[in-house]
Amino acid sequence: MGANLQITAAAAAELGRQAAVAGTPGQMHLDLVSGSCETHVIRIQPGAMGGIPIARGDGITLHAPATQAQDLGGLCLDYRSDLSGGGFLVTARTGIRSCACGSAFTRL
Repeated sequence: MGANLQITAAAAAELGRQAAVAGTPGQMHLDLVSGSCETHVIRIQPGAMGGIPIARGDGITLHAPATQAQDLGGLCLDYRSDLSGGGFLVTARTGIRSCACGSAFTRL
């Protein structure tokens, strides 16, 4: 694995669902783009997209650009949903500041 990224069971289930709908069963891609409220925002797309595997869980392999593996290390990807929708959240025990949206963060 290229990074020490953890995937919760809820995130793995949603990643698996999205991969199946997109026609790329078991393969999803995460990359970081510049954010407005914090330094990085996660973007998740179907397929491997030429990235390296950074995490596996419950039948899903999550890929990311090799150049971003260090920025993803030590993070946890979660998924939360409620009646108004759902979204992926990035958490860590220490060392990051998250935006209220949960998908944007800055390493401290």
